[in-house]
Amino acid sequence: MSYLYLVGLLLSAACMLLIDRRFRLFFFRDPRVAAVVTVVGLVFFLLWDFAGIGLGIFLVGHSAYMTGIMLAPEMPLEEPVFLAFLSLCTMILYTGAVKLLDSRAGQGSA
Repeated sequence: MSYLYLVGLLLSAACMLLIDRRFRLFFFRDPRVAAVVTVVGLVFFLLWDFAGIGLGIFLVGHSAYMTGIMLAPEMPLEEPVFLAFLSLCTMILYTGAVKLLDSRAGQGSA
């Protein structure tokens, strides 16, 4: 049993939160809204995963880097962590892009 993938996901999320903290993009801009958006994204992607699992489309891949802990059939522990990271990463990239474009638009009109 290896925790390498799980640790990698958590470290990646921590790095994204450091970027968020530095530029106040998502959680460090409005923690309550960010938490709601992240949970809604996580629930959406989990429902998507369960639909794919039910249809036989999504199957767990066995890897020496995963814990092997299963939360449900075809749902490893790492999957919801990855989906939360995906939501977090997407929102930080989105809010960062909006902030960058807004600052460039402000410079162009000055």
